[in-house]
This record gives sequence, C-alpha cells and structure tokens, in this order.
Amino acid sequence: MPISTGDVLGHSQVGVYLSVVGDVLFVPGTLESEIVEEVESSFEMETHRFLVGGSSLLGSLLRGNRKGVAVADIATQEDLDELSSFGDVVVLESGVNAAGNLMACNDNGAVVSTTIPELGAEMISDVLGVTVARTEVAGHNTVGSMVVANNKGVLTHPDVKTSEVESIESALGVPVMVGTVTFGSPFVGAGCCASDSHALVGAGSTGPELNRIEDALGLI
Repeated sequence: MPISTGDVLGHSQVGVYLSVVGDVLFVPGTLESEIVEEVESSFEMETHRFLVGGSSLLGSLLRGNRKGVAVADIATQEDLDELSSFGDVVVLESGVNAAGNLMACNDNGAVVSTTIPELGAEMISDVLGVTVARTEVAGHNTVGSMVVANNKGVLTHPDVKTSEVESIESALGVPVMVGTVTFGSPFVGAGCCASDSHALVGAGSTGPELNRIEDALGLI
C-alpha cells in the first residue's frame, strides 16, 4: 500500500519522529524493533536508528536529500561523524537549529524559514546541492511543520498564500496541493512522513485526507 497510518512512540505526529533523507529512513533509536521492522517493510527502504543529541525528535531536527543532510546544533560530534556517511552535513546554529521544523526539501530544491539568515540558506544550498528559497508557509516560520514533500509533489497547510505556493513550486520543482492530517490538523509536515513511494500518516487521519495525500505526493 502506498499509504499507512499509525503512531510513533505513542504520538500521531509521526513527522516529528521520522525523517526520510534520500534513500534512508531515519527512525528513533528508542523505537521498538518490531515497529522498526513494520515501518521498514511499509516504506521498503533502508532504516537507520539514530538520535540527535540524545533526542528522538528526528523529524524536527534532521532534514536532507540524496546529497546532504542538515541537522540541529544539538548533534554531538559522534552524531555528525555518523551522519557524514550519508552525505555532506550542515549544522544549523544560533537559535535557528531545528532543521526539520525550519525546512523542507527534495532532490530538486529546498524551502527554508525566513528565520534562517541568507548565509545559512546559502550553506544549505551548497550541502544539499539544490536551489533554496526562503519563505513562510501560511504565515508561519516553521516551514517543515507546514509542508511534506517528495520528488513528486508537495502537501501543504491549507492557508498557504499564492506567493508562498509560487516559491515552493519554483524551488522544489513539483506541484503543490493543500490538505490536512489526523482529522483536520493543518500541520501536515508534523503529521506525515513521506518517501517517493510511501507515506506514514498519523492515526486518526480520515479517508479523504489520505486520498488527498496520495494525490499530492504522487503515490497512486
């Protein structure tokens, strides 16, 4: 199935705990083995157990594509050494460090929060090897919580502005659709984790929401 629903560590905000980086799905090191196996089977991709500075909030702290990874500055040197095996690494610092909350990306581009300075955006561009656009989404700075993207499409907060849609589509090179998760939550990036072929959505998501996600992310 191209889409499934569930919880991670007892929470429906699955996008806060899981992060797809290129061909690898990063899962919390504290997640039970049977759950890891289930998730790995659903996504049909390699999983990698990981913590960022001891935190299991990988979706909020880690973001990347097939070329590189952006991570929060709570990452230890050991964490950075481990991540370097998956590509070049950029560390977000100075209070704008929740990489997963502040950016969304695919292999074509990235959109980052306006709280990330121009120099930081340039560093992300260099490491991920893509064009980067600085924008808000629906007037919010937490871009990663408002957007879920893959190489086929983007699902975003339903109140996204036309100018924001234009920035997202220009940077990521794929069409944008709006939707919700977990029975009406507009924070689609927090409630969904997606690859190019599968999405895990928080428990409680409705049939129409799941259909919308499938359409937006090209999963059918």
